[in-house]
Amino acid sequence: MIDIKDVSYSYSGNNALKNINLHIKKGEAVALLGANGSGKSTLLKLINGIILPDSGIYKFNDEEITHKKLQDIKFSKLFHQKIGFVFQNSDTQLFCADVYDEIAFGPRQMGLDEIEVDKRVNDCLTLLSISNFKNRQPYHLSGGEKRKVAIACVLSLNPEVLVLDEPMNGLDPRTQRWLVDFLVKLNKAGKTLIISTHNLDLVHEIAQRAVLFGENHCIVSDLPTDKLLTDIELLKKVNLV
Repeated sequence: MIDIKDVSYSYSGNNALKNINLHIKKGEAVALLGANGSGKSTLLKLINGIILPDSGIYKFNDEEITHKKLQDIKFSKLFHQKIGFVFQNSDTQLFCADVYDEIAFGPRQMGLDEIEVDKRVNDCLTLLSISNFKNRQPYHLSGGEKRKVAIACVLSLNPEVLVLDEPMNGLDPRTQRWLVDFLVKLNKAGKTLIISTHNLDLVHEIAQRAVLFGENHCIVSDLPTDKLLTDIELLKKVNLV
């Protein structure tokens, strides 16, 4: 489903990704682990088409993702409908007057009629148990409530892949527990998950596979999650513990 071959990327001449090779199959749940600044968030942006590699190839469903293709409105809409991105900071993702319009924004941009939009919004409100504040202003919500709304916004497009950048950050233990259980259910329902996280206590419950980044912006290990987490010396070496 996702093929990344020999990909490198830099910000203002500083390496962010270096010779990345990664293959993710449909239905997998993959965790990206590594210290701050190791390249995890950059890779998620690349997978979502927000940035493109300086060198190397990124393919989604056997089709190379390029600047030219993303300039094609029809292709871009279809691509972004298939990959949903939940940002680390929910405030950067929420901008509408109320929660209903927030969740409706994506389907409306895709040109769906209002009957279908309303159905999708209410399905997501029910799925995430947030129907009671659908008319509230997003900036008045708690951090956990904002995260649920941000996830609902993505799910309203029914993506094949759900990409989450540090989804546990800023959440209380109860909301973290809810999110872990919810992500597991999504994966069991067939959604492909790609998650960047520092939470080593919960990651093994969400992802069967863990990709570890070193501080040199390279992938240093790609193993079953439980096996990788037992290699304490390796985790120390990359400054994760």
